[in-house]
Amino acid sequence: PMDLFVGNAGTAARFLAAVLCLGQGSFRLDGVPRMRERPQAGLFAALRQLGYVVDAPSDRLPAVIHGAGPRSAACEVSAKESSQFASAIALGAARGGWEMTVKEPDQRRAPYLQMTHEMVRLFETDQTAIQIEPDASSGSYFWAAGALLGAEVSVAQWPSSGWQIDQHFPRFVPLPPRVSRESDLGDSIMTGIVAAPFAAQPVQFTELGRLRLQECERVEALRTELTKLGARVEESGDTLTVFPMEGRPMRPAIIETYNDHRIAMCFAILGLRESGVRLQNPSCVKKTFPNFFAKLSGDLPGGLGAELREGSALGSRLNGASLVAD
Repeated sequence: PMDLFVGNAGTAARFLAAVLCLGQGSFRLDGVPRMRERPQAGLFAALRQLGYVVDAPSDRLPAVIHGAGPRSAACEVSAKESSQFASAIALGAARGGWEMTVKEPDQRRAPYLQMTHEMVRLFETDQTAIQIEPDASSGSYFWAAGALLGAEVSVAQWPSSGWQIDQHFPRFVPLPPRVSRESDLGDSIMTGIVAAPFAAQPVQFTELGRLRLQECERVEALRTELTKLGARVEESGDTLTVFPMEGRPMRPAIIETYNDHRIAMCFAILGLRESGVRLQNPSCVKKTFPNFFAKLSGDLPGGLGAELREGSALGSRLNGASLVAD
């Protein structure tokens, strides 16, 4: 079979699995060790219901997918573990002749699936000009930086379509007492968790179960690394409660990024405020934001650092030793 290596990209693994069914031939999907731990069973089961052969004894990667082209068929898929299972089927449904029933149809619990449906609808109605929105979750770090530093920061071309749940992040600055991963924010809830030690009150982050199944066990990683810095974080089920530092400085610490781009970017923002934050393997940000550190330091037009340097006091923090990428 043709080998396709997806690294640590769950989106690529899942969307490709469905796309490859529409081709002809055999394709072997594989990734890094963490990718071999991430859930795939729900998607593979749905593809088999559609009549395709998927060889994956453990129902995880590596998997050999045997493409057989379009075929009229129906499947049932759960979006509970990951909405990407249902999104993968939705993207190929029109071409493949597939019909899909989602077991968890409550769109409040699957904002990314709703976004996929909207994208498919757009492509079906207007195939001449498709505007791809900027990623709101990646923009959340700059909103948080402004809040942590007390600086005026705005993000250009901030999305407003309503497709992305993370476009609501500015509403959560300052943080309220409770934030849900399912109904309030998506990936950007991680940005809020890392900023929470500087909130005015304890903040409870709920329904975090999906974070455990991504590039790393993100709930554990966030609790562990914040605790290293001296923050008080309590974990109960899929809820993290972060308590305010109340004026105390954080402890210097070396932050393990777990080869997770979002862990690296979250703690980089924290390092703008607190000295002694050191990141291991910061280059993992290249997965979604290759020029993140250049943008942060002002080495690119519109970079945050360029604006903060004008305020000298805040700018000196950025230019100093508060953030060291090892």
